Amino acid sequence: QVQLVESGGGLVQAGGSLRLSCAASGRTFGGYVLGWFRQAPGQEREFVSAIKWSGGSTYYADSVKGRFTISRDNAKNTVYLQMHSLKPEDTAVYYCAASARGYYSGSYYYTRTSYDYWGQGTQVTVSS
Repeated sequence: QVQLVESGGGLVQAGGSLRLSCAASGRTFGGYVLGWFRQAPGQEREFVSAIKWSGGSTYYADSVKGRFTISRDNAKNTVYLQMHSLKPEDTAVYYCAASARGYYSGSYYYTRTSYDYWGQGTQVTVSS
């Protein structure tokens, strides 16, 4: 049973930084893609970033390119989302997700239905 546990959310001022963590357990993740999505109140859950566990290819939404960096620590089975230059519009619940279909090209992982497992989410609030 795959489990994903997010941490690292909180309240930060605009322009600040946060690092989110997603601890993954339940299996080895070679061949998987781990991703981050976010959902603001009244909004659809949207793609933020993803990383292929094998090979490390990374993907980003246009809205976060140059500000957010996704990375993984294979030994700790953990994926990180380093967020810089945060804006009030980044305020949302951030969810970690895992896709067992790690053999597609990037755009496949931009949609919720491409993922099989989800964490409970962590709140990020950016004040202006």
